[in-house]
Amino acid sequence: MTDELRKVIETSTFALADGRYIYAKVKTAPPIDDHFMVSKDQDEISVCTREENLGKLDLIEKNKDYWSLIALNLSSPFYCPGFLAVACSAIADLGMDVLIVSTYSKDYLLVRADLTGKATQALLVLGFKKA
Repeated sequence: MTDELRKVIETSTFALADGRYIYAKVKTAPPIDDHFMVSKDQDEISVCTREENLGKLDLIEKNKDYWSLIALNLSSPFYCPGFLAVACSAIADLGMDVLIVSTYSKDYLLVRADLTGKATQALLVLGFKKA
């Protein structure tokens, strides 16, 4: 890790969102206000939402696991090459899957809910601070 990347990570925080999340494939795009993410490409419509919102979806299928949502509050958004690779590698090195969602001002990591503690510990070891 470069000194510049280490400095950015050490001045950045993460926050764990409340609840458990599911990933689902749906027939029709739902209203976005009830869900964390609604994504549509040429092949499918995907939704990431809290488990209590599952009944609001026109479900085709859902992933069997529940996920925790970790918001990365980067001190230098857009201009920190490699920070996602470093964060995801630290989690993957512990044998965990990690899913990424990026918005304009934040990046989010989703990890299996039963492994949340291991994932947040990996971020702390890297130098992220808990918000």
